[in-house]
Amino acid sequence: MKISIKGLTTFLIAIAIVAFSACSGNKSAEKKRVLSAASEIIDTAAIGLELGNRAPEMAFPSPQGKTIALSELHGKVVLIDFWASWCMPCRIENPNLVHVYNKFKGEKFTGGEGFTIYSVSLDTDKDSWTKGIEKDRLAWESHVSDLKGWNSLPANMYQVAAIPANFLIDGNGIIIAKNLRAEALESAIKALVNRNGF
Repeated sequence: MKISIKGLTTFLIAIAIVAFSACSGNKSAEKKRVLSAASEIIDTAAIGLELGNRAPEMAFPSPQGKTIALSELHGKVVLIDFWASWCMPCRIENPNLVHVYNKFKGEKFTGGEGFTIYSVSLDTDKDSWTKGIEKDRLAWESHVSDLKGWNSLPANMYQVAAIPANFLIDGNGIIIAKNLRAEALESAIKALVNRNGF
């Protein structure tokens, strides 16, 4: 399992300094300074598909025709999941996604609050896509597709050559892991849970 140190380290350092500064007299000013410094480091992350990169922005239609941008989920830990209703390995993996979504959607994380999934479908038929969502009980709100199958623009942007494929990003959109399945996915998300209450 590959998890980026860069994406997590910035937050761990910032949280530690903020917690330490709580003991000092000028904790509000110190907290703002530390968070500003951490934000500047994160803002300089290159956009790309490698661990430690900022995930490329995308915005595509939902089954209802509403455009949903990845950036709308900023602040949450997000699994960007590429799948299709016709893909049997994807359908076999979907119960695991439902499990981790239900388990972690309300958690507080180091580097994000709440967990959700941004599902990108490589379907070409809208009816098949929506029936797949319903049948597999994919209850999260962010489902998108341009209905172009393997000519899908988001799949091309993310260099997806096989599905299922996924990217785990923190609350600032930094890629911290890729292509996690089953127990590996749950373990990676569990490792991000903030158990210190800071």
